[in-house]
Amino acid sequence: QVQLVESGGGLVQPGGSLRLSCAASGSIFNFFAMGWYRQAPGKQRELVASITRGSVIVYADSVKGRFTICRDNAKNMVYLQMNSLEPECTAVYYCTAGPLVAGSYWGQGTKVTVSS
Repeated sequence: QVQLVESGGGLVQPGGSLRLSCAASGSIFNFFAMGWYRQAPGKQRELVASITRGSVIVYADSVKGRFTICRDNAKNMVYLQMNSLEPECTAVYYCTAGPLVAGSYWGQGTKVTVSS
């Protein structure tokens, strides 16, 4: 049984920062790839960032230079540091994991609202 639990969402002003955390439990075989997706109201879910156990990282173009993903393999944790947040970043952010690529398992999501 794989479980992903996100935390760290909330309300932040434009230009502010938030750090999302995701705790994974279950077989570590399933956590080779971990990452974050987001879904804004009325839009499709999209990749934000992903990271493999060997720290191969992919970012969406829209967040490059502002967001940083990292993971702690010993703790089965993945983090997303989000800086210079914009209203367009408002979305539900989902943690995801998989044995090859992220996307096999999903958390319940944590809501991020960027508003003044």
